[in-house]
Amino acid sequence: MLLILLLVAVVFFNVISIFFIPILLAAVFTSLFYPLYERLLALTRGREALSSIICCVILLIGLIVPIYSVAHLVSVEGVSLFRSAVPLVQEIFQKGDEGILGAIKNYPLIRAVDFAKIDWQSSLQDIVKNLGQILTTVINKTSKGTFHVVTDLFVTLFTMFYFFRDGEQLTKRIKYLSPLDDVYEEGLIHRFASVSRATIKGTLLIGLAQGSVGALVMWICGIESAILWGVVMVILSVIPLVGAWLVLYPAAIVQLALGNVWQGVTIIAVSIIVISNIDNLLRPRLVGRDAGMHDLIIFFSTLGGIGVFGIMGFIIGPVIAVFFLTMLEIYSVEFKSTLDLAQNADLSAEDKKSFEP
Repeated sequence: MLLILLLVAVVFFNVISIFFIPILLAAVFTSLFYPLYERLLALTRGREALSSIICCVILLIGLIVPIYSVAHLVSVEGVSLFRSAVPLVQEIFQKGDEGILGAIKNYPLIRAVDFAKIDWQSSLQDIVKNLGQILTTVINKTSKGTFHVVTDLFVTLFTMFYFFRDGEQLTKRIKYLSPLDDVYEEGLIHRFASVSRATIKGTLLIGLAQGSVGALVMWICGIESAILWGVVMVILSVIPLVGAWLVLYPAAIVQLALGNVWQGVTIIAVSIIVISNIDNLLRPRLVGRDAGMHDLIIFFSTLGGIGVFGIMGFIIGPVIAVFFLTMLEIYSVEFKSTLDLAQNADLSAEDKKSFEP
């Protein structure tokens, strides 16, 4: 019976594997917005289906409108950036010797190295052209993948409708079929909700805050395509140990090279004083101890999740990691006596010698 069940489970998983990411995202967002569903349930006098539909429509409007608006602005600014990049490179070389770039060239260490043989202008223009080709490729792939994104969004919202409406019954059924103790099952559910909440509130909101402040500073300093760079900073801020500085510091260097001293100094000052402290100020309040994972585990699970599942991997990766760590804790509790016995076991002298280096 167990063998047949295992074979059928493998076949069934292969059938629904293409929907794995939307289903998992639906579970994450359902656990996060379940309090909203409960409020709607009270307003609709216990009408579960109606409350689920209203909740999904609210989330749909809240996601589609901002994402569509930002995506349109990013595409427009991306094309504009590509067109203005080559003139910007030429301007750097025309004004560079009059500003800080000229002073840098006069440093003894720089003068000791013969950079004159390198055609920097042609090299940078080639880099800009290659980046433009990459940007064009990304836009084309994004356009082709629009149907896939819409399909995933529909499946996610469709699944969330049933998770909202039948969530309690599904949870009870899963707990009944699970061989784990009720305490462990509650712990798994609690960890899942905690990591989902920590990932969405912490990682995403902090990334939005850093990207928004960075884009505002770049706009004040007169840098073109501020919204595009803001989106890039949001994405970089989602990745642990990486952040908006990867965009802001190069932007400051370019401004200094162009002779725009106050713009470059302002960007560096805001990056060091404001943006670098956003994480320290907001994360304790937004996340607290919800994640319950070491920073290194969060780093690898986030990057690994993005590599395996795409951009939404920054949510899925930590969720899978916390399940693994929770199962390790359950194993350590259930087999504590065996593990303690293994730690305290007395080995013979001959056995110990076999392990010596």
